[in-house]
Amino acid sequence: MSAAFQVKKQTTEQLTTFYVDGDLFGIEVMKVQEVAGRPNLFEVPLAPRFVKGLVNLRGQIATAIELREIYAKPEKQDQNQMSVICKIDGNLVSLIVDSIGDVVEVNSSDFEVVPDTIPPQVRRFIKGIYKMNGTLLSVLDLEALAKELSPANETTTNLNN
Repeated sequence: MSAAFQVKKQTTEQLTTFYVDGDLFGIEVMKVQEVAGRPNLFEVPLAPRFVKGLVNLRGQIATAIELREIYAKPEKQDQNQMSVICKIDGNLVSLIVDSIGDVVEVNSSDFEVVPDTIPPQVRRFIKGIYKMNGTLLSVLDLEALAKELSPANETTTNLNN
């Protein structure tokens, strides 16, 4: 078969989904350590606005990240919010979300790159978007988030203010 007739192999991936201000987001299932209720936070002075504090998870310290801040959504203090705990570069991160969705299986043929019309400060934390049954699922880019949290990132960003 010639190269012109090769069929691109479709792959599937499982994502843990959650909602932020009514929008559906997801991350790879294998990167999720656990899902828990809204954590008790210990504030960190001078931290970027999206860092809501530190969390004690059974003796392990995690950085709590407010996804509403990252995705430029209105602030909401709700005791029903949840936490998706992930391990990023050996560090625990607690992602504060409005509610948890399902684990879904997505097909690579439904994947789209993030449109240029999305503001750059939001787009940089999204890997891509899946079209799913009349809705869109934005995939969180944990690696971009890890870079933002890195101590080597000494420069201020749009999220710091």
